[in-house]
Amino acid sequence: MLRADNPGPMTLDGTRSYVLRAPGSPNCVVVDPGPELEPHLAALAWAGPVDLVLVTHRHGDHTGGLARFRELTGAPSRGALPEFCVGGVIGAGGAIGAGPGVGPLVDGEVLDVAGLRIEVLATPGHTADSVCFAVSDGLSSAVLTGDTVLGRGTTVLAEPDGSLRDYLGSLDRLASLDVQGLPGHGPVIPDLGAVARAYREHRLERLDQVRSALANLGAELPDAGVPLPGSLLDAVTGTVYTDVDPSVLVAARSSVRAQLEYLRYE
Repeated sequence: MLRADNPGPMTLDGTRSYVLRAPGSPNCVVVDPGPELEPHLAALAWAGPVDLVLVTHRHGDHTGGLARFRELTGAPSRGALPEFCVGGVIGAGGAIGAGPGVGPLVDGEVLDVAGLRIEVLATPGHTADSVCFAVSDGLSSAVLTGDTVLGRGTTVLAEPDGSLRDYLGSLDRLASLDVQGLPGHGPVIPDLGAVARAYREHRLERLDQVRSALANLGAELPDAGVPLPGSLLDAVTGTVYTDVDPSVLVAARSSVRAQLEYLRYE
């Protein structure tokens, strides 16, 4: 793991990039090259040769340096969105062949590369394109969670495509996994399933708080398809998220939007 020097309210102590290889494998897979910070990207490239670059989701602190990293390594890349799929074709046994970029990652897809078995787990919610990677070398396993589950605190349901309904389903999926979690931000998660269950409980508690806030404000949600008023988002955010640092209020407002969307389609 290499941590980028981009600390902040949303990135905690920085974005974590992961270099993965089976014992004895000369080549590796890099997950989330991170922001476009040359020292960070150079250090990742030095860990190569890199057979493949994977991204967990579209946010710039995970993908901003992707194009430059491909220049440094010549490695193909893949994500759940077409714009992240560039380079060679991953063949049997992880071999890289010349050819057009392969398509977007799909749920349940298994990659055999750098001596590892990497299964793609679609986990939308933080963003619509969020995925996790279940990695095994035959002896041990872990799940790289991106921003779906963090090593500290909770994640935002990011605009414009963050979805509470999708996120609860993703947490249900991760809650059954008794493995270590490797997050995009924060320390290692010893028991991913336990944290996913705690996340789900927290989200449902917040949802009850949003319901209470609407009742106390005497506010009604507009009909489906009608944009949520900014004044309503601000009022509910100010009522519910009294315990968060002002630096993350924008993120809290984004999560409130997802919660209100969930309630009006509930």
